[in-house]
Formats: sequence, structure tokens, C-alpha cells
Amino acid sequence: MGAHRKGAGPAAGLAAAGGRDRYFDALRALALVRVVAYHAFGWPWAGLVLPSMGIMFGLAGTLMAGSLRRPAPTVIRSRLRRLLPPYWFWGLFVVAAMLVHGWMPGWRIVYWVVPLGDPPGDAWAEQVWEILWYLRTYLWFVLLSPLLLRLFRLAPVPVLLLSLAPALVLRFAWQPPEDRLGSALVDLATYLFCWILGFAHHEGVLRRLRPGAVVPLCVAALACGGWYAFEDRAAYGTYDLDENPFAQALWSAGAVTLLMYAKARLGTGCAGPSRFPRLDRLVTVFNARAVTIYLWHEIALVLAVPLIDLCWRVPAFEAYLPLGSQWFLFGVGWGLIVVFVLLAGWVEDVAARRRPRLLP
Repeated sequence: MGAHRKGAGPAAGLAAAGGRDRYFDALRALALVRVVAYHAFGWPWAGLVLPSMGIMFGLAGTLMAGSLRRPAPTVIRSRLRRLLPPYWFWGLFVVAAMLVHGWMPGWRIVYWVVPLGDPPGDAWAEQVWEILWYLRTYLWFVLLSPLLLRLFRLAPVPVLLLSLAPALVLRFAWQPPEDRLGSALVDLATYLFCWILGFAHHEGVLRRLRPGAVVPLCVAALACGGWYAFEDRAAYGTYDLDENPFAQALWSAGAVTLLMYAKARLGTGCAGPSRFPRLDRLVTVFNARAVTIYLWHEIALVLAVPLIDLCWRVPAFEAYLPLGSQWFLFGVGWGLIVVFVLLAGWVEDVAARRRPRLLP
């Protein structure tokens, strides 16, 4: 299944509370909103506007590099502790619903315990569980990060550039198998650059690079990614980046680099939310409940459909509400997401060893 003030210098953008970087917090929040909008409307151009998953992997890579100042086993245990309990809580309901529907898993149900591979599931609930590719990919990046960070520190810029090589290999040299292993390799190759880019931001490598080198390369990556997205429409049936891993890798590399380079080199901040307390509060909630929002948003969108169907039976609702509008579905979906955040968000507090609260 994800990942996020205008200032005068590198220190700008730090929130007063807890020293959080509000630029990255705002990016993560926008990325989550875009994910929900994409799944509600199915806009094929959404990834071209904001490559949400690339952003989320880039931000996660930055945080992981910072955490690895501590012993790697401690950091990995901490990440697993924060990720798995919300996943298990969500999975209890999804697996129970599929079992009631007549689904019977084999031994691969172990992937519902630790998603090192895509968990099996009933096709009836595929819309709900197919988002777990993000958690599986994130988990593998966490496990690989001690090695990746060590390699990155040996030769930062060459390793960053070479992190696009796996995507090139899978596109032009080798077709991975169409199974769990193949899916995992494709997703890792697609977002490896973004994860390593997070290392580059944390280590100060981006800040030292000159705009004359970074900007042209980013524009070239965007141009190539966009070209492949439209060139491969016949093969994939769409220019949607989510259907074209190689185009996604290039476009995300260019866009996420520009976003993170603006922060590293120019000290770009995000003062807007801090000037509007309610918006600032919303950004805080999105970041503290990011896993909950990501996991439960598809269930919310699925449940919104029968809920709207019931509204058609009420004459006043049928007359005055835009029940047939996708925007109305989007709004009802967010209403249900709020309900799920209130009912299930506390699991993230427990996983982080914080006092459970309805809202952070």
C-alpha cells in the first residue's frame, strides 16, 4: 500500500513542536490526498501532476538515513513495530471479510503476518488489498537500508545515478517473472532512486550539487518518463504512470529530485499551514495517521458506494444532493476515512509507544 513556510535558509520549515520539517510534512499530506483522489476518480494524469509514491519513498528514505545513526537492528525493529500493528489490525477485518465471503487461503497466509511478499486474497476484495504492494516495498527498503546506506556513502553521486540501473535492466534487458518475486523486483527497481535520493538529502549531498547539473538532468528524466508513458500507451492501454514502471521510475526521479533539491539547496519551506492553525493541525493529523489513512482509504471508498445507494431511497437526498457525482463519492469517502481514523488511528499510537488518542 505509502509517503509529507517559506524560509530564508536550511533551517526554515522546522515546526516548533518536535522540530518536524513542515515542508516534508506538507508533501506527505498532499501525497496522501492525491492517492485517495486517484483511487476515487481514476485520473490517469494524476501521477504526472504529483508522483505520490515516489514522494513517500523519498521522504521515508530521508527518515531512514537519519535513524541509522543508531544500530541497524534497533532501527529495523522500531520500523517493524510502527508498521506491523496497524497492518495487523486492518488485516483482521479484511481477512475476516474474505473468509466470510468463502475465501480459503493456503500457507501463503503467512504474508498477512509479515508482508515480505504480496499477501494472497480473494478477487472480490482486490480493490482493498492490492494497495499492500507499498507496504511490501517499504518493508524491503527498510531491511536493505543498512547495506544501501553503506554503499551510498562510498560514492554518493555515482550510487544515486546507478540506482536507476535496475529499472533500465527490467525495461530493456530482462523480463521478471509474473509472480510475487517479479512484482517485488519491479517495485523495488521503480522506487530505488527515490529511496536513495532520501539518503542524499539527509547526508547533505543534494545541497552541495550545483543547479546547472541537477536541473537539466531532472528535466531530462521528466521528458523521458513522459515520453515513455505516452509512447507505451498501446502496450499498457493508458499513459497512467502507475501502469508503466519504467516511465514511473523516470518521472518520479525527476520530480522528487526537484522537490527535495528545492528544500536542500534553496531552503524552501512551507509557512502556509503554520499561518492557518486549522490547516497546520490537518497536516499534523495526516502525518501522525499516515498508515491508517493509507490502509483504510480503499475500504472507505468501497463502502461509500452502498451508502450513496441508500441515499437514493430518500427523496430529499435524491432531489438536493449530487448523488451521481464522483465528487460526492470522494466527499463521502473522506467522511468515512475520518471515521476510520477515529476508530483505528489509536493503533499507530500504541505501535509508537505513545498514549492512545482519538486524534494526535
